[in-house]
Amino acid sequence: MKKFLAAIFAVCLLITGCGGSDKPAEPAKDDGKAKIGVITHLNASELEYNELMKKLEKMYRPSKANISAEYKYFDKMNDMQLALESGQIDMLSTYQNVADYMIQRSDNKEILPSERHLQDSFCFALRKSDTKLQNELNKAIKAMTADGTLSKLAKQYISDLQSGTEPPAVPIEHIDGADTIKVAVTGDLPPFDLILPDGTPAGFSTAVLSEISRRIGKNIELINIDSGARASILSSNGADVVFWVSVPKDSTLLPTNIDQPEGIAISEPYYHDLITHVGLKK
Repeated sequence: MKKFLAAIFAVCLLITGCGGSDKPAEPAKDDGKAKIGVITHLNASELEYNELMKKLEKMYRPSKANISAEYKYFDKMNDMQLALESGQIDMLSTYQNVADYMIQRSDNKEILPSERHLQDSFCFALRKSDTKLQNELNKAIKAMTADGTLSKLAKQYISDLQSGTEPPAVPIEHIDGADTIKVAVTGDLPPFDLILPDGTPAGFSTAVLSEISRRIGKNIELINIDSGARASILSSNGADVVFWVSVPKDSTLLPTNIDQPEGIAISEPYYHDLITHVGLKK
């Protein structure tokens, strides 16, 4: 069984950046498939995502085409972690900094080694009709990239965050007489996007939004949503902007619009991170 699972994980390494372990977990169900949790994509159903992965397996490992992984969507990171704990999935797919944050707060999880280093870009999502706002966001993001502000904020609120501590809340100053844009945050991808126990958005997300508010001269009203509601909150006009959607940097593996439904525009990227996988220690 271990050899069989190792072959499954090798396929994952080639197509998605997930890693194998020296002691691979037993599958959640004995059907020959490794179960992998992933946050719901906005422009591909769970069935479509799995079909895409099957095609990639045949492309990269034709001799192992009968060995596959099964990807299960989750709207909340917490639900995905509970599924891992209960054995419903064998591993979860997330980002390197999110994985680091997770295992610092858990004694029974580990990052699975990876031989392939895939990255996603993080962007804002907004309605395509809001071209003026999109241009304002893009201008601010480009300027913050050029002058080093984004790198400084990432260092302060992500890479230099002390183990076991929570990113601090960051005030978003009110601008008298300015227009207000509603920004939806999930609070579900710490330390990028975090809601503190008292309900306050914190860390990198609020630091970036605070700086963007100042640069575009608009007030920002934060709205907390589930990850799975990122598209619907825009289409229903419940928010003007969603903080965050992902864009794969390698379009040969996943389509660049996997998180971009029809009618949704995306901003310039403000952060990049590696995709990794987390499993339970053995």
